[in-house]
Amino acid sequence: MTTSTPFTIKLSTNPTSQENRETILATPGFGKYFSDHMVSIDWSIERGWFDAEVRPYGPLSIDPASSVLHYGQEIFEGLKAYRHADGSVWTFRPELNAARMMRSAHRLALPELPLDLFIESLKQLVSVDKAWVPSAPETSMYIRPFMIANETFLGVRAAERAAYYVIAGPAGAYFAKGVAPVSIWLATDFARAASGGTGAAKCGGNYAGSLLPQKEAYANGCSQVLFLDASEMKYLEELGGMNVFIVLKNGTVVTPSLTGSILEGVTRESIMQLARDRGHKVEERKISFDELRDGFSNGDVAEVFACGTAAVMTPIVAIKGPGFVIGDESAPAGELTMSLRQELTDIQYGHIPDRHGWLTQLA
Repeated sequence: MTTSTPFTIKLSTNPTSQENRETILATPGFGKYFSDHMVSIDWSIERGWFDAEVRPYGPLSIDPASSVLHYGQEIFEGLKAYRHADGSVWTFRPELNAARMMRSAHRLALPELPLDLFIESLKQLVSVDKAWVPSAPETSMYIRPFMIANETFLGVRAAERAAYYVIAGPAGAYFAKGVAPVSIWLATDFARAASGGTGAAKCGGNYAGSLLPQKEAYANGCSQVLFLDASEMKYLEELGGMNVFIVLKNGTVVTPSLTGSILEGVTRESIMQLARDRGHKVEERKISFDELRDGFSNGDVAEVFACGTAAVMTPIVAIKGPGFVIGDESAPAGELTMSLRQELTDIQYGHIPDRHGWLTQLA
């Protein structure tokens, strides 16, 4: 199936009133509210992709024996739609999300959705629910494409039926404090992913496994949890849902190299490009926790930040663990962190030229 196959449009007979929608858009939070419609496309091993439609947002009908419920055969993506000053709506580097979803599908033995169909599904949904895209600063429409294996079968093999969906809703700041420096918790008893596992795929099991150490982080006054490599518990990998960077005092920007257990982030890739554009040396390599700890102590590490689609870029000023704190919880956000964040969001919202051709118009 390609985008030459038309989507069927089934409009909601009970859409959210304009008054209620405007109330939601004024204080959307993150992941709390959803627009009136969704996309669904079915797949079977016999027919390929079929029955593409935009339909009213609502519950899914799924058999209790569906593969996803028993073997976790599912993947997802996350991206945003931004309203520009002229009222148009754009998204950021969706081709990278489409490519990553294909890689995730391959790893989880799910069908690979073609790039053009992925992007068309975003356009179809946003064109119908354009009114749900907020316009206030630091707001956007968060879009969640996902795929599940929905074959009714309890044998342990790749499912022969699947379904792809897209839901979306208005979003404000990801963290409760907005764009502010945070402390993070170092996981010393848990690993996020191991070599040969699913760490490089965007699948729910990776996130489920991070939730217990995330609770530990919250209990210790931290906003996120930082994971080390599974084999030596020595090198930085990523946060529960974000990639991590350090900035050295000489201006070098460093991030953990992709080892197969780290998710390749779209924001990560974009930040590296913007840093190079400014003349910064950018390194992808192993970063030991010892290097980070010593760098905080002797000043070799000037800044630390995390990045991802939801929060964009978040300054990290302290790292806590059992019996220790490194950094300064009262420190301000790093200058380069906030400058790169401003440049990135200015591109996304259309405030400055998109010199790399990263934006795609959705509506």
